Amino acid sequence: MKKLKLQVQVTIDGFVAGPEGQLDWMNFDTDPQQWEYVNKLTDTSDTIIMGRKMSPGFLNYWENVTKDSPEYSFAQKMINIPKIIFSKTVKTTNGINARVENGDLKTVVNKLKSGSGKDILVYGGANFVSNLIKEDLIDDYYLFVNPVAIGKGLSIFQDKKKLELVDTVRNGGEIVNHYKPVR
Repeated sequence: MKKLKLQVQVTIDGFVAGPEGQLDWMNFDTDPQQWEYVNKLTDTSDTIIMGRKMSPGFLNYWENVTKDSPEYSFAQKMINIPKIIFSKTVKTTNGINARVENGDLKTVVNKLKSGSGKDILVYGGANFVSNLIKEDLIDDYYLFVNPVAIGKGLSIFQDKKKLELVDTVRNGGEIVNHYKPVR
């Protein structure tokens, strides 16, 4: 059975975005060690899922990385991996190798997880991830903790959630905490 793996940037006070969705707190100075970690995690997956609100920025960013960028090879992975955008309001997307899913979240994700192949990565956004957590669908949490506190913002945790720490890795200025849910 495939695993659903959440990869998300968070602040040290637990937010994934500012109150209005701001991401200006994120560390974009990715060092080679962090790229290696992210690449390794990405290579264990053959599908990416995300919510509708996050998808335009995600697709636009990776589809417009130029060949002279140090991110180009990773961008090609992001383009080539099939992406499923969950939405209750839109039916189509113009993203490369992306499709929209309008079905019941729990039913569709469990069907994806029961398929063959590599694991599934979740990138966000906050409301979408909160719903996955609420439905107890995430098997692995990879929290990339940025060394900044913002005081208030959007959280993916809306209720108590017991997690077990599997591993901690320092990547440049960030710490990656890998957790599994206690079920």
